Amino acid sequence: MRLYRTRDGIVIERENRLYLMEPAEAWDSLLVRDDLHDHLAKSSQRLVNQGALEHLLPPIGNQEVWAAGVTYFRSRDARIQESKSAGGGDFYDRVYNAKRPELFFKATPHRVVGPNGSVAIRDDAKWSVPEPELTLLITPAGRITGYTIGNDMSSRDIEGENPLYLPQAKVYDRSCSLGPCILVEDRPLSKATEIRLEIMRGDLTEFSAGTSLEAMKREPAELAGFLYRNNSFPNGCFLLTGTGIVPPDSFTLQAGDEIRITIPPIGTLVNQVG
Repeated sequence: MRLYRTRDGIVIERENRLYLMEPAEAWDSLLVRDDLHDHLAKSSQRLVNQGALEHLLPPIGNQEVWAAGVTYFRSRDARIQESKSAGGGDFYDRVYNAKRPELFFKATPHRVVGPNGSVAIRDDAKWSVPEPELTLLITPAGRITGYTIGNDMSSRDIEGENPLYLPQAKVYDRSCSLGPCILVEDRPLSKATEIRLEIMRGDLTEFSAGTSLEAMKREPAELAGFLYRNNSFPNGCFLLTGTGIVPPDSFTLQAGDEIRITIPPIGTLVNQVG
């Protein structure tokens, strides 16, 4: 079941049909529910056509967005290489193998853009990349009730200069994208679930690669458990689970690039760099 936040209301996709929730509920009141899957199945709905998805909004209300780092070996390797000259390479190998994961704050709602919105690259960065990530919806009680697609925009040169610059490399206006919907599931996603990234520059594919959840070292529930240690989220939160796709060191995003992130059970998140 997919849950969309649109300009005209909340739309549910079930068995390839679209339904508008009636009466409309507050988005935040839905996202805090531990019984979200069952609640949506029982809610009053009216059948609508594909036009109901013309004006999608980011699937976030008043939730914070957090992120996990170095959860894939490919990410570990890239972080080591980019920060080696700053003496920080060993940190990433150690956190990859440590019991405690790397977790960091990513975005407040106003820094998040939705489907077809424009993500940004920092004016003071020379090496910027998207990071395609499975993203968890977690309730205030710490239960994972849904999944969406996240783009953790990153300034690799700033983070590589000094690991302590991580917040500046990661947190800025339009540094995060979520969407196009929330896949509401009552069971974990399969390890075989694929994640694909394609970056278009004009009519040409500038970069394309894929991975799967099988390559992720840590379990989603494990990451959520660490995030909720001595931490409360009254409106729930979103947690990006790390990336296993890193473009080559010679690549950096440019204004006008189109970023396409696909996780088949969820859909495709499309953004432009602007």
